[in-house]
Amino acid sequence: MIKESSTAMGRYASRLAPNWQTVRDLMLTWVRQNNESPERMKGKKQLRIADVFCGCGGLTLGAKEAARRNGLGIDIRLAVDSDPSAIAVYRANFSPGGASRDQPLESLFDGRLGEVPTTREKMTVRQCGPIDILLAGPPCQGHSDLNNSTRRNDPRNSLYLRAARAIEVLKPRFAFIENVPSVVHDISDVVGAARRNLGLADYHLSTTVVGFEALGLPQRRRRHILFASRLPQVSIEAIMPQRLRESKVAVGPFITDLMDEPEASKDLVCRPSRMTEANRLRVDYLFENGLHDLPDKLRPPCHRDKPHSYQSVYGRMHWSKPAQTITSGFGSMGQGRYVHPRRRRMITPHEAARIQGFPDFFDFSAAGGLTALRTMIGNAVPPPLMMHLLGRLFQMKFL
Repeated sequence: MIKESSTAMGRYASRLAPNWQTVRDLMLTWVRQNNESPERMKGKKQLRIADVFCGCGGLTLGAKEAARRNGLGIDIRLAVDSDPSAIAVYRANFSPGGASRDQPLESLFDGRLGEVPTTREKMTVRQCGPIDILLAGPPCQGHSDLNNSTRRNDPRNSLYLRAARAIEVLKPRFAFIENVPSVVHDISDVVGAARRNLGLADYHLSTTVVGFEALGLPQRRRRHILFASRLPQVSIEAIMPQRLRESKVAVGPFITDLMDEPEASKDLVCRPSRMTEANRLRVDYLFENGLHDLPDKLRPPCHRDKPHSYQSVYGRMHWSKPAQTITSGFGSMGQGRYVHPRRRRMITPHEAARIQGFPDFFDFSAAGGLTALRTMIGNAVPPPLMMHLLGRLFQMKFL
């Protein structure tokens, strides 16, 4: 049965909502933080976490910071992803020990939704023990509106239900599944299937779409959240940020101190991708003519010779506006508006990570290469999402 927040709960949530300037300024301080704050442990209590499709750890980092601000640590019981580079970065930042798995999630949760746990799933339950929070960011490319080939009917879409199966088997107190808003249009109705089965497993389900500007990030990123709770009195609406009148967060302040970093540092994370001579000329044209959108006549034939709606492709970022969604293609002119607003180059992984809400202390050095680095940053769930959602659960005394 799906329960929604009461009017009283909604009024309480509104009283907790800070204004947008405060949210933005707090986020600026967070992303510029060079050293991780020490945990302030209250006794020995820790938040027990499972992170499936964990990537490099955006959701875990947000959960860890929310717990730290409330005097707790985190105990990572399971972290699993099939990308070895992302898992290497996850391990470097969180030291999860044997809890981290470099393998497909379906190898741990191989049963069908609604059925009794398999032998392999029972073993996973024994290894993990009790879980407070389960986090899941299953691959979204198959659901994305940017995917013109297999959108709505992509084999990767079924991985959403593997996340739901992990919730059904591990039985956490709360669980979050994050994906693109268009996940609701999947041809096999993965969101509906997840809600029906988790409802039968005694969870109270609610969904919403969050815009990351409301969390203080300079990015037009919107994500669908499925929230599963053992408690009937709390829903996703009660813990989401309130709609803000002024939520246009400019990208400039988030990257202003990094403009000349590529010349000052040899670190991989500070290195922009190399541009072809043709793209260099396109960037020069943008700057010399004070433009942010490249005229069609200067685009490659695929964009020049037929109608299209991709004005941001081959574009230059606006200093005083939020960036478009950061994807793994932020190193390419042909994949979005990723030219730096004030320098004749593409944005660096460091700048992309800042826009994604990763603080400077987060260590990407285990990535292994630029392609892997761009992929994990673009695919990551911005840490401020869990910082906010779990922070609200703490504030409202549900954790």
